[in-house]
Amino acid sequence: MKPALPLFLLALAAPAVADDAGSALIASLGQINGIALACQQPAIASLARSAVMTIAPKTRDNGETFEQATNAAFLAQDGVDCPDAVTLNARLSEARQQLQKIYPAAP
Repeated sequence: MKPALPLFLLALAAPAVADDAGSALIASLGQINGIALACQQPAIASLARSAVMTIAPKTRDNGETFEQATNAAFLAQDGVDCPDAVTLNARLSEARQQLQKIYPAAP
């Protein structure tokens, strides 16, 4: 019976690891969203928002993380050169793929 206890504790810790990594990726997608909005790239902004809505668990924390990162990135973009659409799309694609690895149950 003793070996089962460490496995049980590991199982309890797994969601916390996913939440931490997931929060970081949700923040990254929020940052991409904010930059896209500031740089007048609405299609990229829409895809970033859609990635969070369709892949990540729908929780208040995830929504707040995304919104805070979006607002910070949007405001930080003032007076800064905008990245080109190809670069921003590549960042979006990478973050989306990583988010799907963490939350694989979503389509």
